[in-house]
Amino acid sequence: MTRFSMIAGLGAAALLASGASAQWVPGSEIAGQTVQVESNGVVNNITFEPGGTARITTPNGNVVPASWTANTGQLCLTAGSAQECFPYSQPFQAGQTVNATSSCGATSRWLANSTNQPAAPQNRGERG
Repeated sequence: MTRFSMIAGLGAAALLASGASAQWVPGSEIAGQTVQVESNGVVNNITFEPGGTARITTPNGNVVPASWTANTGQLCLTAGSAQECFPYSQPFQAGQTVNATSSCGATSRWLANSTNQPAAPQNRGERG
């Protein structure tokens, strides 16, 4: 499996989950969290660090350094010179599996075991 295919197999979980929040900042629910990503029967764990760095841990324990970006349209992972992007229109929900097809045509199944809570709306007081 190439590094690029491995990313594809890793990236699809954050993608099409349900439960969008009005306060949602793309990627905020997975920053600091680990997501299990299965592609072609292989399960990798991706840790999405705050600030855009990531670690892809393979089934045999190898750790591949990576980076990630997220916006309201896509979640992208880059490892080495390979980049793969996945559709990402709603935040991940803990315990809900998401299937997604990457920009390279690879289909993956993503599972976030836990997610961060959305930011609470700020009370601006009577003067707004």
